[in-house]
Amino acid sequence: MEEVFVAMKLASSFAIVGIFSWILYVYGNMWLKIQRVRMKLQKQGIKGPPPSFLHGNLPDMQRIQAQASNIAKASNFNHSNVDQILAHDYTASLFPYFEHWRKQYGMKQHLYVNQPELVRELNQCITLDLGKPTYITNKLAPLLGNGILRANGLSWAHQRKLVSAEFFMDKVKGMVGLMIESAQPLLTKWEQISEGQGGGTAEVKVDADLRELSADVISRVCFGHSYSMGKEVFSKLRTMQKAMSKQGGFLFAATGFGDILNFLSKKQNEISSLEREIESLIWKLVEERKRECAEEISSSSSEKDLMQLLLESTMSDQSLGKDFSKSFIVDNCKNIYFAGHETTAVAISWCLMLLALYPEWQTRVRVEVAQLCPNGIPDADTLPLFKTLTMVIQEVLRLYPPAAFVSREAYEDIQIGDLNVPKGVCLWTLIPTIHRDYEVWGPDANEFKPERFSEGVSKACKFPQAYVPFGAGNRLCLGKNFAMVQLKVVLALIISKFSFSLSPGYRHSPAYRMIVEPGHGVHILIQKI
Repeated sequence: MEEVFVAMKLASSFAIVGIFSWILYVYGNMWLKIQRVRMKLQKQGIKGPPPSFLHGNLPDMQRIQAQASNIAKASNFNHSNVDQILAHDYTASLFPYFEHWRKQYGMKQHLYVNQPELVRELNQCITLDLGKPTYITNKLAPLLGNGILRANGLSWAHQRKLVSAEFFMDKVKGMVGLMIESAQPLLTKWEQISEGQGGGTAEVKVDADLRELSADVISRVCFGHSYSMGKEVFSKLRTMQKAMSKQGGFLFAATGFGDILNFLSKKQNEISSLEREIESLIWKLVEERKRECAEEISSSSSEKDLMQLLLESTMSDQSLGKDFSKSFIVDNCKNIYFAGHETTAVAISWCLMLLALYPEWQTRVRVEVAQLCPNGIPDADTLPLFKTLTMVIQEVLRLYPPAAFVSREAYEDIQIGDLNVPKGVCLWTLIPTIHRDYEVWGPDANEFKPERFSEGVSKACKFPQAYVPFGAGNRLCLGKNFAMVQLKVVLALIISKFSFSLSPGYRHSPAYRMIVEPGHGVHILIQKI
């Protein structure tokens, strides 16, 4: 009995020593480092809310978020009123702590950079010592692996060189036919729905149809197969996206102890299971593509899809090893699957919502499409001539950019403009806020006015560098050309065949689920022309 008591006492002592050691580690390696960085920023006149030991500012953020949610519930916001929809500052609802601290401090740590001059400097900074915040990329690992969206440094540079070639404009122009082909099932489905109402108006919820369309496009042009083959991959990626978005403290770093608890949580187990299933499904598609490439006589031609490029890249470098080669291919497939279809589908949804609110712009686009494409079907040569449609898309991406942030971490002390950024500081630019800044865009910043882009982005606002729907700097979205072409093709096809208005059932509620999307979907009333 005495031996048991001694053993228990010894175990308790070890536990106490372990906890005490962990506290000392956190205090010495995290807390003191944070305080030193804060002092460097404060010497430059940059202030912010004081963090607490262990939890930082997370409790304050949760409190401010809860207060904003209560205010939103108590308000009489009309989800279908045009003026209220556009005047609705959804950044104050989704990220109220940013707005709260911006008004109180101006800039803060995480260093909140929304001054146009600093955003310009951030755009021009090409050093590899500035990359994606480590703690966020760690949390995104199950969804993105170590693919291009998550990688940093030389690994990112190598992957970008390989992947970006697939999205040069000359390549994207060759994808227009496939985009049109992928859109046909959606157009047919909506025509049947309209005809089912005797040719009258019929209500459709566009989100799922647009995701399916966009997924089919990315599957065909990048991986040589249709959406039906990758349907399960897309479905599981969407499920993982929702699960990860619900995790507490997703945007900001939690303590080490909190990460341990999160790892043991049921939600994390679900994510890990999805990760294994997705990787298995993608590898099956990769193996099938390998067999197809081996059988194709034209596989050595210049017309190769992204899957072929990834396969050739790993096979040509024998030093990579089998396991690395497999993860390199699978991770980049996950990146392209997710980023290549989710953000584009959401952007089209926002376009249809605003065009439904503004039928006069719908008419103007329809007239333009009819003039340039008498048969209603665009081609690679006519797309650059769509001036009105381009203005509409640019304005939608200003008001509702799917990407909410540009975020960077300084891996070394760096200079950005007049600002000395210490190593370890994360810089954030809240895109929807700078896109609606009255000082940048004028008193009509919250209004839908595509004509502001009539002379291009350079003349649309006071500081053109403040327009960043595709990110900024050397990590500008490599799929920008692809996304813009797909937006033009799909919108031109829909607008030439249907007139539409916003359904009374539409509820305006932007939600942040790793991208800013319509929280309850977009419901429109369509009528075949």
